[in-house]
Order: sequence, then structure tokens, then C-alpha cells
Amino acid sequence: MKLKNYSQGKWIEGSGKGEELFDASTGELIAIADSEGLDFKAMMEYARSVGGPALRKMTFFERGNMLKALALYLKEKKDYFYKVSYKTGATQTDSWVDIEGGIGNLFSNASLRRQFPNQRFHVEGETIGLSKGGTFIGHHIMVPKEGVAIHINAFNFPVWGMLEKIAVNLLAGVPAIVKPASLTSYLTEAVVREMIASGILPEGSIQLICGSARGILDHVTFQDVVTFTGSASTGLLLKSHPRILSESVPFNMEADSLNCTVLGEDAVPGTEEFDIFIKEVRKEMTLKAGQRCTAVRRILVPEMLVEDVQIALGKALSKTTVGDPRNEGVRMGPLAGLKQRSEVKENMEKLLQDSEIVFGSAIQNIDGLNMDKGAFMSPVLLLNDNPFEKLSTHSIEVFGPVSTLIPYKNLDEAIELAKMGKGSLCSSITTANNDIARDYVIGAASHHGRILVFNKDCINESTGHGSPMPMLVHGGPGRAGGGEEMGGMRGVLHYLQRTAIQGSPTTLTHILGNYQSGGMHKMSEKHLFRKHFEELEVGETIYTHKRSITETDIVNFANVSWDHFYAHTDTTSLEGTLFTERVAHGYFILSAAAGLFVDPGKGPVLLNYGLENCRFTKPVYAGSTIGVKLTVKEKLDQDKRDPEDVAKGIVKFYVEVYDETEETIAVATILTMVKKLDQN
Repeated sequence: MKLKNYSQGKWIEGSGKGEELFDASTGELIAIADSEGLDFKAMMEYARSVGGPALRKMTFFERGNMLKALALYLKEKKDYFYKVSYKTGATQTDSWVDIEGGIGNLFSNASLRRQFPNQRFHVEGETIGLSKGGTFIGHHIMVPKEGVAIHINAFNFPVWGMLEKIAVNLLAGVPAIVKPASLTSYLTEAVVREMIASGILPEGSIQLICGSARGILDHVTFQDVVTFTGSASTGLLLKSHPRILSESVPFNMEADSLNCTVLGEDAVPGTEEFDIFIKEVRKEMTLKAGQRCTAVRRILVPEMLVEDVQIALGKALSKTTVGDPRNEGVRMGPLAGLKQRSEVKENMEKLLQDSEIVFGSAIQNIDGLNMDKGAFMSPVLLLNDNPFEKLSTHSIEVFGPVSTLIPYKNLDEAIELAKMGKGSLCSSITTANNDIARDYVIGAASHHGRILVFNKDCINESTGHGSPMPMLVHGGPGRAGGGEEMGGMRGVLHYLQRTAIQGSPTTLTHILGNYQSGGMHKMSEKHLFRKHFEELEVGETIYTHKRSITETDIVNFANVSWDHFYAHTDTTSLEGTLFTERVAHGYFILSAAAGLFVDPGKGPVLLNYGLENCRFTKPVYAGSTIGVKLTVKEKLDQDKRDPEDVAKGIVKFYVEVYDETEETIAVATILTMVKKLDQN
């Protein structure tokens, strides 16, 4: 059976011989991956002309809800995905990370919609003043690139690898062409079939290539983004493609790396941290049969504890039952294919020139398993007793259940050894000593994309050394590729073009949909608190009546708040200070301002739940008179949690408090929850 490609809105079978794909455990032929006959240039033009415009018409809020709907839909299909996943050699635990981890990534990125405006573009950062009089200002906006995201993925996570990447480009408003590794592309195809069947994504949002994509980079432009996950050598070849260079195409590479874990000198046998370390290393060596870009390849241990770790880890690894993941009791499945196993053994032989085996065997025959048809392999633990002279450990990666013990004399040596991997996706250290943790993190951070600190305080909720999280950056310097994936909002920004906008506050308010201080006000005849969410306009303003501040106000507020700071209560202590007399509390001024701008009657405003960017810019003394300008700064839509929930949105009001000289004495942004007229 040939896998089909999804191209230009249709499922298409390749016209060539293709590549045969086999069950990793049984050797049974599953499918043939073939992309012969696909017109890659036409696919990219289709994505740009059909998928891109459809996504760019949507707001971040709408695109986020689209991801949420897709995640919910795929979650209902997960049992089917598990059945297919077993053929890749993945156990149920391995599949959970791949399938439900990938779906969880969609959910996490869907929630990011709340951090973006409910618009088709993103307003980044704060206003930048460019003139003395404030009539010329600057800001940055970010709009979706008008190209296509090309994702070239690795074989080890055929679901997660795709979903974690398309989540961010779809949220950004950019369509994708997904090219999974052929070896496990049948699982990716199964998921994409369900995505298309759901009807949730706009046409042209995603296309799929099962088979070779050789030549696709010939058609990229500067508006496209290419991401690659896999070996550093292949990544370098793609990254140096003439079209990538001539068009300055963003290229995000996440390459396999020589990740390391460190046992702190304090974590001796008998401590909880020692047991945590052994358990974590065993998991890292056996999960996905060691076929993870984040897996531990180098195990750094104090030289006085090498024998203890070797014994304890050997006992833990000996409990690993290898076999067909569909069979009960199997804890580690086969490698993804016989070719993959051959590569693992070939690279392990290279490491054995500098290291010795202390657990496992180079020649393996596992009882009850057909080693000729199934890509089975037991864990192997090596020891490099002279890591500063025997360097292959720091340059050769075995992409399977093989790791090397490395002794170190002190923490400085551990940091130096960690850096000898020349850049990795992640490192970890297990220690109960926070000084050791701090020194290692600061010392090693320059060479790692992520560092996790294990101890008994976090282990019960920790996701583990090898589990990148959607809201944190996944990537690393040097050998790891120098790229960044995920990372919350940061990941989405990779697919947006940042543009500096300059002009008057009034013009930028209109462009951005976000009130800029100094911009023209739209005077509202009706109190802003009497208007529903839909009725409010950015830039609408009311001026309140005024209030005089008395010394009694200051004394009473000190008594009510218990804030008896000398500047508010002790006039004999003011000599040499910034104040000439008793000064009003800043929070009293803000409270008094609220008393001026709040409309007390029941209305559309449901509650006030926060402040942003509060500043007190001028001292206020007894006898001063204050007034408030209240302006609609920004409107943010909100979901209804359930059908019975009140339809509402968030309105940010810009509060400017001024005195009798018309000088600003305080500013703040208040966040209010405002009811909508439309309750559907």
C-alpha cells in the first residue's frame, strides 16, 4: 500500500517505486513512501496564494481557537494513533510522549492567543518617544510572513515533531508543508488524514510530503521559513543551500547533540538525589530506545562515585524488558528500523576505541526475539576513564540506547566536560546543594539550550531531562544547530515580520488599535463604565470632576492603610529629602482617582482585576486639586468558558491623573472585565 501525499487540496499517490517501510518489531511491510511526481513549486505557490490569505484573514484569537478545536478533535482519535505508533517500535509510554505530547502542544499554543491582541497583527513592546514634544513616536508591529513554513522532521517523533512546529506557524498565520522522515511517515500521514477530515483548518493551511522532498528548497523565497530536525551534517547541507543563502531565508535547525547529565558531588549513595539520578538516567537511555535528540549521551559523575553509579545503573538497566511494544511487560521497544540499528552499532564501535563496555554487549542476541526482522537492541553503558584525552565521547553520537559514564574531579572539571560537547539541546544536574546548582548553571549555560536541576523538591512534578516544554525554548547552540523552537510567544514571533512604525500618537493609535499617550481623544458623552464591550472605542475619553487633597486625607489614609512612612507622617524628618512638606501617598492618589473615574451604579463593567505600568510622577501636597482623564487604551476579547458563562471582554483603561497646573502626577493602566451586548 502506498502512502498518499496531500498536495494542493488533494490526496495524491506518488508515481515512482518509492521506499518500503517496515514494522520495527516484526519486519512486516507496512507501506511504501513515494513522492515522485509532486510539483513542489506548485505546492508552495498554493500555500502562499490559498492557505496564507485564509489564515491572515483570521485574528490571533480566531487562530488560537482553531488550534484548540483541532487538539480536541485529534484527542478523540488518539486510540487509533496508538495502534499505528506501535509499528514504529514505540511503547505505550513512548507513544504517549509523541501523540498526547503533540496534542498537548496544540493546546498550549492555543492558549497563547490571550497574549496576543484580537487582531491580525501583533503590537510588540512599548512606545518609543522620538521627539521632545511627544508629537513623533515609534512602535513595533509584527505581521505574518506571506510565505510558507517548510518543516523537515526527524523519524523519532512523527506526531509531536509535526504538531509542535505547525502549532506556532498556524497561530502566526502562516501555512505549512510538512515533510516527515520516510521511516515513520505512515504515522504522520494517519494524523494528517484526520486533520484534513476534521475540516477545521482552512484549505491550503497544511500539505504533506511522504517520501523524498529533494529539490523543494530550490523554490523558497525570503518570505518562507524552513525548519529542520535531524542530524547536524544533513542540517548543515540544507542550511547552506544556495537559495537559502541568496534569499536570506530564515532556517531553524534543531540537531541531535551530545547532551549530558551531571551527578552533584553531594548526591552520594543513600541520598534521595542519588536515587533520582539513577532513575532519570535509566529513563533517558530506554525511553524511545534512546532515539531522542534530547537523550542523555554523556553521564558526568564524581570520580569517587563512578563505581557506585555503574553498579546501581547496571541493576536498573537489567530490569528493562526489550521486545515488541504490543506485548505486555515490554518496557523498551526496538529501534525504528534495521538500518537505524546498523548505524547505532557502527557508531558504538567508534566509541569503543576510547571506551569500554561496563553493561550490555556489542554483540546481542535477545532470547525470544527475531533479531533479523526486528530492530531490537538492549541498553549499553560505556565508561571513558580519561575524557580529556579520549575525545570521541564528545564528538560521536550514538542515536540509540547507548550512553557513556565520564568521571570528573570537581565542579569546574564537570563544567569543562559539559562544554566539550560543543553545544547541546539540554543538560541537567542532580544536586541538593543550591550553590552547586547555581555555579553549574551559570558556568555551563553558554553551551546549552536548556538546563534542568533535579532534586527532591521538584522531582515529583518534573517532566524530566529530555522533555522540552511548549512555553520554553527548545534548541541549543553549536552542534545543536543554533535554532529555537517553541518558547511560547517567542516561537510564534519566528513567523512574523517585525516592522518599526513611526508617526504621530494619533496616527499610531489608529493603526495599532492601541491608544498612544499624547494622541487625540474622542470625547464620550456617555460615561465609559456605562458602555458595553462592543460600544467602546479605542481613544474614547472622559474627563472627571475634580477633588482637592487635604492634610486630613493624608493622615486618614496613613491610619487606614498602616503606611506610616515618614514622608507622609513626620514633617520634622523632611530636611534633605525630595519633599518640602507632608506628601500624599501615591496609592491614595490612585484610590482618589478611582473615586473620580468610577461610575458607581451597576452596569456593563463587571470587575476591575489589575493594574499595569503604574507610575507616580510628581509629589502631591495638601491643597492640590486633582482630576482624571480616563481613556480606552485597548480591547481584548475573551472566550466563554461554558454556555452559561457571561460573554465579556477585557478593556484596558489608561488613567492619567493631573493637578491644578495640568501636570501629570500619576499614570496607570487598569484592567477591567466588561460585559458584551451580544451574549451568544
